[in-house]
Amino acid sequence: MKTVVVIGAGPGGIMACLEAAKNGNKVKLIEKNDKIGRKLYISGKGRCNITNSADFYEFTSNVVSNPKFTFSALKAFSNFDTVDFFERRGVALKTERGGRVFPESDRASDIIDALYAELKKAGVEILFKTNALSFETDGKRIISLITDRGVYEGDSFVVATGGKSYPLTGSDGSGYALALSLGHTLVDPVPALSAMEFDTVTAGGREYDIAKISLPQGLSLKNVSVTAYYDGKKRSEFGEALFTDSGMSGPVILSLSSYVNRSRNVCVSVDFKPALDEKQLDARLLREFDAAKNKLLRNVLFALLPESLARWYAKLLQICSKPVNEITREDRKLMISSLKSLVFKVRSLAPIENAIVTAGGIKTSEIDAKTMKSKLIENLSFAGEIMDIDALTGGYNIQLALSTGYVAGKYA
Repeated sequence: MKTVVVIGAGPGGIMACLEAAKNGNKVKLIEKNDKIGRKLYISGKGRCNITNSADFYEFTSNVVSNPKFTFSALKAFSNFDTVDFFERRGVALKTERGGRVFPESDRASDIIDALYAELKKAGVEILFKTNALSFETDGKRIISLITDRGVYEGDSFVVATGGKSYPLTGSDGSGYALALSLGHTLVDPVPALSAMEFDTVTAGGREYDIAKISLPQGLSLKNVSVTAYYDGKKRSEFGEALFTDSGMSGPVILSLSSYVNRSRNVCVSVDFKPALDEKQLDARLLREFDAAKNKLLRNVLFALLPESLARWYAKLLQICSKPVNEITREDRKLMISSLKSLVFKVRSLAPIENAIVTAGGIKTSEIDAKTMKSKLIENLSFAGEIMDIDALTGGYNIQLALSTGYVAGKYA
């Protein structure tokens, strides 16, 4: 019987433990927190978006970093296997918009309780409040793991310590040092699925400092189109966005952030009326103007935009204090261009500690995609977010952790 030591009790580490135990190994799970799955508790706003129902090709198209590396793992333990895994253990699941899969109860604790029960049933020894410090090796193999509560020998070791996002959950980047000490290469970790912070906004040919013109903080927008311009490329997303005190967040922004997180000089353009082209929007303006000829333009904006956005937009356009009957064709063009393409210069993404996931991590070319084994150290494997893989929002990242953890445990 082999002894497998797994570091990190997130979804990747837990699945590695279960699969390793199923294969007859003695398994020890090292976890710095006092409970398993700390990050799962907060995923999906506490509801735990455990996976996504997309087919294989759609699923992998939502993997941003090194998608081909994930193919074997996703085929070995798919999103459909995840659904089956939990339903067989009494956790009823439901599928919502965008293929997002949640527990029917909307409680992340149902997912975590099921995983904990499986760990106990499998005989996994869980060592809580234990920090992994370093490895003892002979140059080719790991002999033991040194922790702050003792030394643990093993035949195989799996590192599943997560990235650097939400460090209070345990994903504080400490696993990187373990891998680096064994000769692995780290792709610089950066935020992914992150809010954006803006520097300026350009409207009507004028550029305004965001620090001097407060954004409509808290305003949620539905059915908007946002396009990011970066490194000579552009990418558009349609859906929901949210104004913060210094920029924007929401699903559309989070998705775009995962593509621009290594770029400089990023701009995003917001189309508040994506259902209308410029000609149709002009016709809509003329109808509104005809019905309110004697009103000020800023008052007409309330028929076009949410109130807080209309008030903010009125500050940007100098013409908004004009009566409607004095608005010229050139004025309308100015309005249309700003409604269809309000341009924000991105100062930065939110700090990595506040990002949903981490992009970057252990270089995938140093890991066997079919087994998750290190190509440098014979008895070392990786699982989950510690590797340079990340995906868009929607349950994809948790599934990547489960799939890679399954493979790591199978071949440990």
